[in-house]
Amino acid sequence: MSNYVINHLKELESEAIFVIREIAAQFENPVLLFSGGKDSILLTHLAKKAFFPAKIPFPLIHIDTGHNFPETIAFRDELVEKLGVKLIVGSVQEAIDKGRAKEETGADASRNSLQIVSLLDTLEDYKVDAAMGGARRDEEKARAKERFFSHRDEFGQWDPKNQRPELWNLFNGRKNYGEHFRVFPISNWTEMDVWEYIKLENIDLPSLYFSHQRDCVVRDGVILANSEFIKLKEKEEVVNMTIRYRTCGDMPITGAVESEADNLEKIIEEIATTRTTERGGRADDKRAETAMEDRKKQGYF
Repeated sequence: MSNYVINHLKELESEAIFVIREIAAQFENPVLLFSGGKDSILLTHLAKKAFFPAKIPFPLIHIDTGHNFPETIAFRDELVEKLGVKLIVGSVQEAIDKGRAKEETGADASRNSLQIVSLLDTLEDYKVDAAMGGARRDEEKARAKERFFSHRDEFGQWDPKNQRPELWNLFNGRKNYGEHFRVFPISNWTEMDVWEYIKLENIDLPSLYFSHQRDCVVRDGVILANSEFIKLKEKEEVVNMTIRYRTCGDMPITGAVESEADNLEKIIEEIATTRTTERGGRADDKRAETAMEDRKKQGYF
């Protein structure tokens, strides 16, 4: 009798696939929230494995802020076509045009929090009762409070002090009319797990994650991509730098890191030795100590 050994990545994969299948079994209209970042790409890959050889049986939802990296949108469209899945796009610009959201002004204006309105509107329009996302507990302290099955009230809001216990692998998806759940199948993964699994499974990623030359603006210690969405402040200048991204959000808020890591082996080595947190370069997290939790309570991802 041969010994069957399963490593920690396959343990995490099995757990995530179990959660994804639980979502499909317990809910009527589940969706996968797709940002175009590495975590949602990994989650889509796991969803594909969970139902193979059938196609992913639920749509992907992307909230388009209009300030995305062009590489992200191109990658999204290619992936959706390759998988043959339905893509639903919620538009922040449309919410602004309808008066549902108000554009920020000033040099540090961001559309990050405006996604909440578009996200909640889209979930309501499509009667979504479970929206799974690629958030992980190790990313940020508010996300560390999330259960796998995280309840949202009829307004899409989150109460971190009123969540249901999750004992062993028993997930409670009961809800009242109008309420929904956010579900996080890769909660237990770390950033290193994600990169090692991407390498193991040879998962494609946008070029943003690999070292490249880019025109940048350094603002308050954060390296931002120069774009039409950046208004230069006095004494700021555009400099060409060799960078890559560890997270993927809007162009005006996503900080890059200087890096020569242009392949997965180098990235894993870099992650193993860095002392900078994964979201340490996110301008949206620097607005307040509780910035993420405040957004999540309102209905953010």
